[in-house]
Amino acid sequence: MRKETDLARVKSIAHVLLDMPIAQTSFSPAIVSHPFTSTGITATQNEDGSFSMVDLLNKEEDLATWREMVGKQIDSAENTAQVFFLLNKPYYLTFLKFTAPVLSQEDLGQLLAHAWILEECPNQDRNVSKRELLALFRSVPPELLMDEEEHTVYRSLDDPVTVYRGVTSYNAKNIKALSWTLDRETAEWFAHRFGEEGTVYEAQIPKKYILAFFNGRNESEVVVDPKHLEQIMESPEPEMGMRMT
Repeated sequence: MRKETDLARVKSIAHVLLDMPIAQTSFSPAIVSHPFTSTGITATQNEDGSFSMVDLLNKEEDLATWREMVGKQIDSAENTAQVFFLLNKPYYLTFLKFTAPVLSQEDLGQLLAHAWILEECPNQDRNVSKRELLALFRSVPPELLMDEEEHTVYRSLDDPVTVYRGVTSYNAKNIKALSWTLDRETAEWFAHRFGEEGTVYEAQIPKKYILAFFNGRNESEVVVDPKHLEQIMESPEPEMGMRMT
């Protein structure tokens, strides 16, 4: 990995992603899939500062105008973060997958943490495999992934660590994922969101296989290497007295 980020290469990769075709969904034109937009009807800024609505799916001229506008935003970026935050959130990890070889450890660490927290379902990203996700996390020293408070918690963890994961019918087959939590109540919330009757699992894992601790969403999340999870089982309901403690 480089000591300094090659911003020119980052921008070149961003332009490749910008030129990708826009994929329609069953909710198009309202919702589409593309690295730089989530909707087929959006706005572009005119030279006088006003905005015009454009149809990216049905008007080639509008699509060209939009791509030119976003391309200029990419080119004017002064750092990688400014390019990163132009992206559609579901493509954050895809962007890092391709730019990691030209990023400094500091930039990759900061942006990987942002991507992991801000993507809705990073464990089920179709563009980035579990193996590729683990490689990204292993390529960065833990202290560059976390803020000072998170790193303090990370260093103070017991060994082994008890972790929890709540799943619903949506992700019931993805128990051995990277995302777990230190807090059983958080896992229970995930198991019952969307009105589902999901399942809470608990497991043990040696501390050395915990790659990061994130608490940006108050979820006490740990990113683990799931190959090293041990004693995975359905977590028993805590007794009432324990709940109130």
